[in-house]
Amino acid sequence: MTAPAVDTPPPNAQPNLGTRLGIGFMRLLARLPLPWVRALGRVLGHVLHALAGRRRRIALANWRACFPDQSEAECRAAVRRHFVFFAQAWLDRGWLWEGPEHLVKRRLMLKGDLAVFDGDKPTVMFAPHFVGLDAGGTALSAKVARRFCSVYAEQANPAIDRWIAEGRQRFGHPHIVNKWQGLRAIVSAVRDGFPLYLLPDMDHGERDAVFVPFFGVKAATVTSLPRLARLGKAQVVSVTTRMVPEGYEVTVHPPWEGYPTESVEEDTARMNRVLEGYIRTMPEQYYWVHKRFKTRPPGEPDFYQGV
Repeated sequence: MTAPAVDTPPPNAQPNLGTRLGIGFMRLLARLPLPWVRALGRVLGHVLHALAGRRRRIALANWRACFPDQSEAECRAAVRRHFVFFAQAWLDRGWLWEGPEHLVKRRLMLKGDLAVFDGDKPTVMFAPHFVGLDAGGTALSAKVARRFCSVYAEQANPAIDRWIAEGRQRFGHPHIVNKWQGLRAIVSAVRDGFPLYLLPDMDHGERDAVFVPFFGVKAATVTSLPRLARLGKAQVVSVTTRMVPEGYEVTVHPPWEGYPTESVEEDTARMNRVLEGYIRTMPEQYYWVHKRFKTRPPGEPDFYQGV
């Protein structure tokens, strides 16, 4: 959701021409009407779908596994729509991070159980990887009177990193924990009352993960959600972001009851079941180009062999 301030590069480390043009293009998009931005994103999505063959095949493999009842034609059409949503969400970052404040707030519609943020109760937000993830973080920072927290890994390109950092920090003065600071710093932030925007639904390997079902397929899933909830003595709240023609609908769901339990594995499996329910309401907006089944249980073959 948020990113730390990045040190200004030395004078001899100027952004290259491609970086300057890319950032300039995104700033230009912030001035355009939203339908124009979305139309451009639709074109870009079809281009990416045609050119990014490896990512297209990964998305197709994921979709076939998670929706086995769909025909091949339905799977391919869904993945094509996913690429469109992906491209539109990326271009939307232009107005999210560069657009006038009143316009950004008008396009971000925050709803649901907002009372969960009253006071300073420790809170961990389960924020799945829908394409509008950045819009969800911006909506919370811009519209809720709490100082939020997230974990951040710096980008390799200093100019891109600075642009993303400034955009993600433009509202609410967020508290940032760098990834290298580790679990202790994250737990400390949660206990200090900074609601944590957590993205625990990707495959990061076997470390700190358990194999639990995701749409019926065993998936290596990090256990950070129940672990942080327990260590931080925090409530768990889901936040989902849906792209709509007017912008984004960001929904804060009620706190999870009876969570966490004594079983980290069952708690992680529950997270995936909850996520499946959200995905079924907007399947093409989930982040399917990630190798969600990259890590396999011992003895199982490579899920993406030949992709």
